[in-house]
Amino acid sequence: MIAKSSEASMIAPTQAEISSLLNTIFTAKTSAASVDAAYALTQVLLNSVGFRGLQNYGILSEIKKAAADKKSGTRRESAQNLLGALFERFPSQQPISEIAFLVQDGGMVPCALDALADKGAVVRDAAQYALDSLFSQLSAEALVVGLLPVLSQYLAKRSGKWQGMVGGYKLLQRMADKAKLEVGSTKEEAIEKDVLREAMGAKLAGLIPIVEAGMHDLKAEVEKQAVATMTSLTSLLSNDDVAPRIPLLIDTMQHPSTETLQKAIHALSQTTFVAIVTSPVLALLTPLLERSLNTPTTAQEVLRQTVVVVENLTKLVHDPVEARTFLPKLKPGVQGVKDRASLPEVRELANRSVDVIDKAMGDDDGVLASGAIARTTPQDVVKVLDVEIKKNGGVPGDAEAFKLLEPYISSMVSIDVNQREMSRISSRISPYLPQIMKVPEAAKIVGEAVQHFYIEEDHRKFGQPIKEDDGEVEIVNTDFSLAYGGMLLLSHTNLRLLKGHRYGLCGRNGAGKSTLMRAISNGKLEGFPSQDVLRTCFVEHNQGEDADISILEFVAKDPSVAAAGKGRISEVLAEVGFTAGPGGRQSEKVGSLSGGWKMKLALARAMLMKADVLLLDEPTNHLDVANVKWLQEYLKSHTEITSLIVSHDSGFLDAVCTDIYHYEPGKKLKSYKGNLAAFVKQKPEAKSYYTLSASLVQFKFPPPGILTGVKSNTRAILRMTNCSYTYPGASKPSLHDVSCQLSLSSRTAIIGGNGAGKSTLIKLLTGETVPTTGRVEKHPNLRIGYIKQHALEHVEMHLEKTPNQYLQWRYANGDDREVHMKQTRILSQEDKEQMDKMVDLGDGMGGRRIESIMGRQKWKKSFQYEIKWRNMLPKYNSQISRETLIELGFNKLVQEFDDHEASREGLGFRELSPKVISKHFEDLGLDPEIANHNEISGLSGGQKVKVVLAGAMWNNPHLLVLDEPTNFLDRDSLGGLAVAIRDYKGGVVMISHNEEFVGALCPEQWYVADGRVTHKGHLAVAADRFEDTSRPGSGFNSSVTSTAVSSAQSSAVNSGAEDNGDMAFKAKKKKKMTKKELKEREVRRRLRHIEWLNSPKGTPHPADTDDEN
Repeated sequence: MIAKSSEASMIAPTQAEISSLLNTIFTAKTSAASVDAAYALTQVLLNSVGFRGLQNYGILSEIKKAAADKKSGTRRESAQNLLGALFERFPSQQPISEIAFLVQDGGMVPCALDALADKGAVVRDAAQYALDSLFSQLSAEALVVGLLPVLSQYLAKRSGKWQGMVGGYKLLQRMADKAKLEVGSTKEEAIEKDVLREAMGAKLAGLIPIVEAGMHDLKAEVEKQAVATMTSLTSLLSNDDVAPRIPLLIDTMQHPSTETLQKAIHALSQTTFVAIVTSPVLALLTPLLERSLNTPTTAQEVLRQTVVVVENLTKLVHDPVEARTFLPKLKPGVQGVKDRASLPEVRELANRSVDVIDKAMGDDDGVLASGAIARTTPQDVVKVLDVEIKKNGGVPGDAEAFKLLEPYISSMVSIDVNQREMSRISSRISPYLPQIMKVPEAAKIVGEAVQHFYIEEDHRKFGQPIKEDDGEVEIVNTDFSLAYGGMLLLSHTNLRLLKGHRYGLCGRNGAGKSTLMRAISNGKLEGFPSQDVLRTCFVEHNQGEDADISILEFVAKDPSVAAAGKGRISEVLAEVGFTAGPGGRQSEKVGSLSGGWKMKLALARAMLMKADVLLLDEPTNHLDVANVKWLQEYLKSHTEITSLIVSHDSGFLDAVCTDIYHYEPGKKLKSYKGNLAAFVKQKPEAKSYYTLSASLVQFKFPPPGILTGVKSNTRAILRMTNCSYTYPGASKPSLHDVSCQLSLSSRTAIIGGNGAGKSTLIKLLTGETVPTTGRVEKHPNLRIGYIKQHALEHVEMHLEKTPNQYLQWRYANGDDREVHMKQTRILSQEDKEQMDKMVDLGDGMGGRRIESIMGRQKWKKSFQYEIKWRNMLPKYNSQISRETLIELGFNKLVQEFDDHEASREGLGFRELSPKVISKHFEDLGLDPEIANHNEISGLSGGQKVKVVLAGAMWNNPHLLVLDEPTNFLDRDSLGGLAVAIRDYKGGVVMISHNEEFVGALCPEQWYVADGRVTHKGHLAVAADRFEDTSRPGSGFNSSVTSTAVSSAQSSAVNSGAEDNGDMAFKAKKKKKMTKKELKEREVRRRLRHIEWLNSPKGTPHPADTDDEN
């Protein structure tokens, strides 16, 4: 009977035949016989009536009946075997059967899920096989439109057995895992994953409460699986800001309590949100924020953090449709905080947050009205589908089936339309229609017609794609993905290069620009033509390994160019500037070349290779102005060569590029026609990549205080004379016989190779270390703000403090605590012996030991110090001049007291209160919200550098010393720092390898090499690095005299007449006061004291401003 019916025939079997087959399946003696009979029945149906037989013959109802038969394990197993066969064979051959399995009468999935709780292992295995078969057959759209609602409904009921719940959560987890981006997938797989990720992300708001309920289940297995499912669901977010906080957020959901909620809100408030916020992120965070806002017992501090998080998130919601879905849930809570919070600060923040929410939900730019971003709904698709089906003969019978099928297909199509995956539309329609249309062949026509309609609609909304240039020679056109380690940098993006075009490659730091160049150079980029087909040369200056051979020999030994012969090699070298002959440059050693000549040498090698494509990574680094000009002309004149260029030099990119490739969100590359200026016009937010001051971050340094006796900005205030320094245990000195000086107008860059001694020079200048020989002099009142190369060392011991608390700790005693940690301030054994030395001033009191310095006053052209003697009363204190103390060997004691006085003088204008500190942090680009409430441990590297910067600038230093300031700062902060240094009224010394940064700021450069320092004169400052140089008075501050010309005429090095004398500073002579003036001064002092007595407790005593008169 089975064999006969399974022969291919279009004749519909009778009900009796089907019943007989069903009986065979349900009464089979072995599992194998049952499975064979199940496949036979499936084949009979496929060969005859198809999907209709599932309902018409009552097969599905029979399966449900048998699956629920508690008395017979065989029937239950056979029911799952038949379900497995149907799930495996039907969807692939007749996709229309999906409506019978997933939509009609609640579908068949719950039947299989319930069977997972069966006591018989064979039944459970058969049910799992059925579910796996169905899952593997469904497309991304079918999973979201068909399977997801069934699972949601099943899990939300919570009436099934726990094993069924676990099975449901597992399927959800598999769906989320299937959507994950992976290295090594094909383009089709990647698109499928993208569609599934986007579509599931849109449904996340409904899924999270269902899974969260499972996380609180009393059954440990359900709880464990629900947590695993939630972890997978959160991978749909693809938001780098929230990703690090996900484990904490999941823990908060699993263990809901006031403490965990506070922790989660605290973590979110410490997150800097920069990526665009989409509906998956809102779906995850909205319930937590809602709970915090609406719980009456939430602390004011937590409410404050919550409204700040809501505001920050809302600012980054770019889609009004998404805003209108989620923000109405949060608005009443924020409104409640605004109306009822006890702290005025919290009410003010809530008020700001309400305004931002209103703006996000509004339609200010009219985009919704124009229909440009209006979503396509399934109802819209139904209208289009109806028209096309009627045109092609319609659906004669099967009205019931079509009634279920049409919304199912339309929902799938709407997903593709909204994600702009137009090429998938036809395959969501055509396979579902042949069985019910009058003319089966018309199904394909309907699918293509609907696809064509939506492609036209897409062009109307978003514009036609730009047609590729005709008449141009295409040398590369490849789709590829790029990964670095385990991190995906570019996913299935296109790179198309035309002959003779020069492409600038632009993107934020860390996007993977150099990685892409390296992959092309090494032949690792999929689809990029090999070296035999397209000669590609990576131009870099790495000739260090052959420093001792001549330039000609070095090029000739390269196997890729050796075939050209020495004569041709010599010609090409001469062409780029290497003169031939015995005395010419070609005979010089490679090691003697500067960075600029090394770049020319690399280009000469590329010319000899007859390269078709040049890959240039930061080619203008190390090049002077003339060589940059030469490189521009070279690239522009060789129109047969295609170039791919990575550079932060905006002038160079503007002059050279014909096209720009930009790293876009979603890990794609996008091509823009024209040079950098044209690109910035199309994408204004890209401006800050390339100019220093078009920055979102603004820094403002406090003005330095007055230095006694220094009336000129070019007067030396810090000087080193013939200093050498040898590290303990080293055989030769790191620095040898160095002399240099700095003034308030200094803008000095210290440049040199790694290990040349730059940081050692800085440490000698600032007093971090003591020179082995020679002398370092500084103005007694000079305050130095110093930031170390490893800037985070400053704050590493204070990670549990907020930035505000750190600053209060550092300056709590009236001077800078970090100064006392300097090596020059630590008392060595010699210093301790010095303090035990007997001092005889010849005043008849005999020898005494100094205990400490108590005070200082002006005396003649210097200072004299009040000395407290050991074991003697204060009335025996003596006044000793600075010169006498230094002569007696008490330099360190004097220096320490001078530092204390200098710091006290700087802090005299500063009130160490949280509000003032907050403003100071704001001036230095750190959000006061972060400065006051976030622990330093939670800040990013760039933010920590800002804390260090704020610490160094708090006591208004006269000289700012920066050791590699650009190491941790992002592009925006770098721009802010450059503008602040440009406008600063004090002196600046910096070590930096960032050519752009140094070139824009420092006319004076000290080159450190082999332990010696060479002063390189007064270079023209590249003021064009600053985008705002056109505004009036925006050049380098005239008061700082650091334009190229003025600094060349009167810098701290040049103006010898003023500087090279003794470092003595005249003190103002005190004018003797009359009796009347003394009386008036006493009155003023008394009034100030009375005013202080009446002020609130804790107010600092006012400074005695009459001291100087």
